[in-house]
Amino acid sequence: MADKNKDRPVPAGRLRRLAGMARLAGGVAGGMLAEGERQLRAGKRPKVRDLLLTPGNARRVTRELSRMRGAAMKLGQILSMDTGELLPKELAEILARLRADADAMPRRQLELALQGAYGKRWDPALYDFQWQPLAAASIGQVHRIRAPDGRAAVLKVQYPGVADSIDSDVDNIASLLRMSGLLPRQLDIEPLLVDVRVQLREEADYLREAKFLQRFRDALAEDARFVLPEVLPELTRRTVLAMTYIECEPIENLALQPAAERDRVMTALLELLLTELFTLRLVQTDPNFANYRYRVEDGAIVLLDFGATRRFRAGFVRDYGKLAAAAITEDRDALACAAERVGYAMGEQDSHYRELVLDMLLLALEPLRHPGLYDFGRSDMPARLMELGQSVTGFRDFWQAPPTDAIYFHRKLGGLFMLASRLQARVDVGALMAPHITRA
Repeated sequence: MADKNKDRPVPAGRLRRLAGMARLAGGVAGGMLAEGERQLRAGKRPKVRDLLLTPGNARRVTRELSRMRGAAMKLGQILSMDTGELLPKELAEILARLRADADAMPRRQLELALQGAYGKRWDPALYDFQWQPLAAASIGQVHRIRAPDGRAAVLKVQYPGVADSIDSDVDNIASLLRMSGLLPRQLDIEPLLVDVRVQLREEADYLREAKFLQRFRDALAEDARFVLPEVLPELTRRTVLAMTYIECEPIENLALQPAAERDRVMTALLELLLTELFTLRLVQTDPNFANYRYRVEDGAIVLLDFGATRRFRAGFVRDYGKLAAAAITEDRDALACAAERVGYAMGEQDSHYRELVLDMLLLALEPLRHPGLYDFGRSDMPARLMELGQSVTGFRDFWQAPPTDAIYFHRKLGGLFMLASRLQARVDVGALMAPHITRA
């Protein structure tokens, strides 16, 4: 639940949001100077990277982006899940803090947002509107209501100005990253930024999200393991999504359940991800734990938030299936060919860089290659992958932004790995993948 003490207006308008970015940049620069002076007094010769990535600057970045919300915070969340392919681990750890709740809107700004969607005569009292939000995220916040038919429901209300500020927010964050020196100068992230702008514009359209929610409801209608809210079209607008409320608890509470139940739930979630990619070619790419909930009464998994749903090209799905098949058999030549078709820069034949990238892909897909149950709780694979990723950064001449589809899919995959690790679940991932490998 959002903290009512964190109510702060969402900065609206390009100039106000630009001022926020300027304040962030100035605070970070000031923090770097202070840290540099401290280290010099201690007789050290500080590196720019060490000055930038301090705890104080981490707090500045997360505090300001959480205050701004919108595309600025969302882009930080997207980059934080890059699984070592793009960002230094220190910066990814800073941005990872953005997965927590954002600041909530003050009541007056919320009233204006509701009036903008429904008109000035809309009466929240008729719907028993609860002003204290259940949650506040990067693009909107959620409030309990009573639907006209008496059912418990919620409204997801978009922050004002979010849609209009996407381009400027993305440009400002990208400029901050470039000026920081954390990204190689030759690394062209513009293709990723173009795609992020499109993705964020789509996420800001709640009518689109309502369609995806219905699409997933239809696809999973016969699967009793999952339950999804029902869209209330009479109350849904482009900036407000209305849906039924499902009584449930955080998915992390599963840690208190027996091992068999934890294994069952994670098996279902990983199977769902593979179905999304290989069957539906439609993936909900946001790995936030809050998008999964657990209904204790029947063990159903509640699925929420389909704003980040992404369609995947048939070619990518086919090539990724071949990449997975090559990883399972550890056929490095086939893996290199498939990786190049997916869009990875592999470097020269027989080069050390190429071998490092292949090692990273094999390591990232370790759960697929493991015979039988993979014990996520005991796995140190993320740490090994991060360490190997630091070796790859030494070959900056070969760097390019990873393929965008791969970034989004691995973002979701990484989030599920983190959840499985948190729950100490064991899953036979290879068995789940087997039917999709056959069709790849």
